[in-house]
Amino acid sequence: MSEQGEHSGDGGDGTQASQDHAFAISERVQNTPPSGIRRFFELAEEAEDVISLGVGEPDFSAPWAARDAAIHSLEQGRTSYTANRGKRELREEISEHVAESYDLKYDPDDEILVTTGVSEAVDVALRAIVDPGDVVAVPDPTYVSYEPGVRFAGGESLPIPTAQDDFRLTPEAMADAGAEDADVLLYCYPNNPTGAIMPEEELRAIAEFCREHDLVVLADEIYADLTYGQEHVSMATLPGMRERTIVLNGFSKAHAMTGLRLGYAMGPAEVIGALNRIHQYTMLSAPTTAQHAAIEALQSCGDEVEDMVAEYDRRRRFVLSRFEELGMDCFEAKGAFYVFPECPTDDAAQFAHLLGDRLGHRDLLPRRLGINDRHVVTAPCQNRGYIMSGLLSSTPVGRPRRENNR
Repeated sequence: MSEQGEHSGDGGDGTQASQDHAFAISERVQNTPPSGIRRFFELAEEAEDVISLGVGEPDFSAPWAARDAAIHSLEQGRTSYTANRGKRELREEISEHVAESYDLKYDPDDEILVTTGVSEAVDVALRAIVDPGDVVAVPDPTYVSYEPGVRFAGGESLPIPTAQDDFRLTPEAMADAGAEDADVLLYCYPNNPTGAIMPEEELRAIAEFCREHDLVVLADEIYADLTYGQEHVSMATLPGMRERTIVLNGFSKAHAMTGLRLGYAMGPAEVIGALNRIHQYTMLSAPTTAQHAAIEALQSCGDEVEDMVAEYDRRRRFVLSRFEELGMDCFEAKGAFYVFPECPTDDAAQFAHLLGDRLGHRDLLPRRLGINDRHVVTAPCQNRGYIMSGLLSSTPVGRPRRENNR
């Protein structure tokens, strides 16, 4: 630890750290910068009449049947803890859902763990399988929380550039980055923030690389239901990969349940038991009310999910066409709910901040994208030269906010 009272600077939440306290902040926390995306959250909150398209949160409400189940559970007084691993009824529904949707077979008794969002699943998985000094290969660009999560687990991140391959992983890029010596591959496909997907043939090549070089895989598949024109393929369905893959998924994206904080991890019984050992001490159990909502979501809300996916696809095609009209290069997302335009300058953060500084100007990019009298906040991507934007608000394209009610 650093000397008590000696450190100063950013306290991690955008404020200046005080020097007159008795705490010594750990070096790994001090060395972790605040999230840049959260800064754009703040920008959106501070400015008037702003639509933030920089964070992965649907503008839909959760399907009514799921909300009604949550309400009913509260009315019935079901507010106690559940089993550490989650309600067995929910684990059974998850098992049936992934078997039908992705051909994944997991035993609800000892191969599924219900977590407080996929974020907790990523955290406990990293802490369960990463020892100090272990190397975790991560595609670049990717979800902003992975690198800090690896650091908090004591590991070292190894970025794998993907821009040259349409943001897909390739064995060649992994080899060039030195991933033969990595211990873990952590990825998110469909990808946040690019919307790229991994076709089955290319995923098979990555699976072969992992088997050959003895990497285990953390496959974050939270956007698996959100693909356009091509079905999602899970790494764990490929030969020799079930025993070396932890699959992560949840209800935040496809079911628009971000605030209910519910995810799950699936894998071999021994490793799921290790995740649960951490989970039972740090979280005990996932939110009970959310579990009741999730059971109903899996039982009866498939049509609403399909409707939301269709609407995201409509927005995707609209936004891509407008970027094309503007003469801006934009990667054609095939999954998730993001677009990933190439920034007109070499510094994406500078460009996004410039938009933020000039939100009052009606002649800027947001209006020309068809946003009318509202404005857009975009988030700079860690991959220099790109900005990310979500397809998450129906208001910008001239339609009222949609409420998927009874």
